Amino acid sequence: MALNWVQIDPSRNPIPLPDERVVMTVDKGVELTLVVPDAPPAGSSATSGGSGGSKTLKDWGKLWLSEQRVVFVADSAAAGSNAPLQSLSVPLLHVLATSFQQPVFGANYFAFDVRPVPNGGLTSGTKVEVRFKDRGLQEFIGTLEKVRERAMYMKREEDDLEDSLPVYSGAPSTSHTPVPPPPGPDELPPGYDA
Repeated sequence: MALNWVQIDPSRNPIPLPDERVVMTVDKGVELTLVVPDAPPAGSSATSGGSGGSKTLKDWGKLWLSEQRVVFVADSAAAGSNAPLQSLSVPLLHVLATSFQQPVFGANYFAFDVRPVPNGGLTSGTKVEVRFKDRGLQEFIGTLEKVRERAMYMKREEDDLEDSLPVYSGAPSTSHTPVPPPPGPDELPPGYDA
């Protein structure tokens, strides 16, 4: 997952990755909340935890779901490049856990935990909440789960294929019988009677 790394065209749409196909687009009314826990202090072990706080970024924008990732582009980022949440890209294989939340007070939302990509600007334990203003969440959640399941299946198949390939062990052995060279243009093949 990477914060503010999405390449955007002049009409504020994400530029597709190689071989990327968009499955679903939500053009308006998407509220995205990103909760980023503090990273562990420098020089400490990963088990000691951060400073105990977290950073919450929230903005309205558009959402794209492709066969490779979920992309959010904020509307307010057009006002300046200093906005803390301009865009978010989450590879489908980095979505760890999903849930549909129905709070007593407030709008329903879709939440998921993510595993950040190296140098993506986020830390472990980052959580994303998605709310739609003008439409229901169920269609998006169902489509995301199907596309995510397919991405995980394809990754497992790819890993299984790599595991099943023979290991290259170096130069071939010379213990087998050498093959004679093919006959020249004026020579008859062996065993051929003229």
